[in-house]
Amino acid sequence: MTFDAGIPSPEVVADDHALAAWLAEVAGRRLLEVREEGLTGKELKDAGDRAAHELLMSLLAEHRPQDAVLSEEGKDDKARLGADKVWIVDPLDGTREFSEPPRDDWAVHVALWQAGDLIAGAVAQPALGETFSTGNPPVVPARTSTRPRIAVSRSRPPAFVEALAAELDAELVPMGSAGVKMMSVVRDVADAYVHAGGQYEWDSAAPVAVARAAGLFTSRVDGSDLVYNQDDVYLPDVVVCRPELSEQILAFVASHGTEA
Repeated sequence: MTFDAGIPSPEVVADDHALAAWLAEVAGRRLLEVREEGLTGKELKDAGDRAAHELLMSLLAEHRPQDAVLSEEGKDDKARLGADKVWIVDPLDGTREFSEPPRDDWAVHVALWQAGDLIAGAVAQPALGETFSTGNPPVVPARTSTRPRIAVSRSRPPAFVEALAAELDAELVPMGSAGVKMMSVVRDVADAYVHAGGQYEWDSAAPVAVARAAGLFTSRVDGSDLVYNQDDVYLPDVVVCRPELSEQILAFVASHGTEA
């Protein structure tokens, strides 16, 4: 049975924010369908990666043929370096969690870069039934926890983040997917996400665009700007947090580094 993505309205296609959200939602629906096909383990992971990537590439070719695309699952031919607009996508962020139903901590990332910066983005969490978008920026709720909460990998929390948590008297909140961790700050599930040690542009572009639109602080761990559509797409570290925590986090990293 062929997946029906539907036809976006001309208004959606013309609006960068709306198109990013629609693309993320449609890819998310496709992934939910793949999850019901009876596959498990590596087969399910591979099928999800492939299905979401192929769908996003097809839809972007149809609705924005003039734009370039950088996808985690695609070949980077560097044509994007001379393009006016570049879509930076992670068709399935949190592949491990996707392959472990009913976990909901996996996501689809769709961001748009133009003239040196991110101009639109959306993060869909299909199993949660939520899409966070720059077109309708989320309002970050008032903090409900007395202690700061730091989102970390459920399988490999970095040692320096454990030291940071001790410094801030913070609680570590394990979860999958970089995008889910960043959106956890938007949702008041966590107050910060601090990562160093290996990511690429597609891991953070869409979540950072949404976090910025929501008024959160975003930077690299040394406080410098996150820069996208570079020749080398390795972008190994990121901070997303409530603004009032940024100085303490950056000061800790400046003093102690990220190797501890």
